[in-house]
Amino acid sequence: MTSSATPRHLPPSAANTASALTLPSTSLPDDAVQVGRIGDAWGVQGWFKVVPFSSDPQALMGAKTWLLQPPEQGNKHFNGTLSLAVRRIRWHGDSLVANSADVTDRDAAQALRGARVFIARQDFPPAQDGEYYWVDLIGLTVRNHQNVVLGQVKELLSSAAQTVLVVHEDAGGNAKPIERLIPFVDAYIHSVDLPSQTIVADWQPDY
Repeated sequence: MTSSATPRHLPPSAANTASALTLPSTSLPDDAVQVGRIGDAWGVQGWFKVVPFSSDPQALMGAKTWLLQPPEQGNKHFNGTLSLAVRRIRWHGDSLVANSADVTDRDAAQALRGARVFIARQDFPPAQDGEYYWVDLIGLTVRNHQNVVLGQVKELLSSAAQTVLVVHEDAGGNAKPIERLIPFVDAYIHSVDLPSQTIVADWQPDY
């Protein structure tokens, strides 16, 4: 017979972790945008870390309700879409941490680890004049001052210096699209017209 003066704390099983979740099920709206994911549990009172997909996560921090879906890879402790009512979210050093009245302990918080966080686009706070949400720029047609179509915005890249539009022009047939990287700064961007889905840029096809 053996004994130990130090108790062992075993991690909860996947079933026990899943049972810690008591969030209501919902459906994902057509205008849902993924804005981040949930990280590790933080502390023992149900707080958890949040990994935003934006350096300025206004939509994430301003929304009162998050829509959660399980991670695409790794352990999944729930299926479908869950609704999470956010009670508090704040910066803790370089990390975002949040809690909810429906997530009361560390087990429940850990069950959310890796969950993808979505917010309906209509719930985003209004953008300031001259500012745009990236999701609104994706798919816009880019033209220059000569009305030459340069392509459509496929994605945006961010660096410490500036944001860059990744613009693809169809090259025809099975050829790879022509890719252009246009800095999203006043020196090159003349106008953004969301209703007409058009960006006018001071850029030439052979740049």
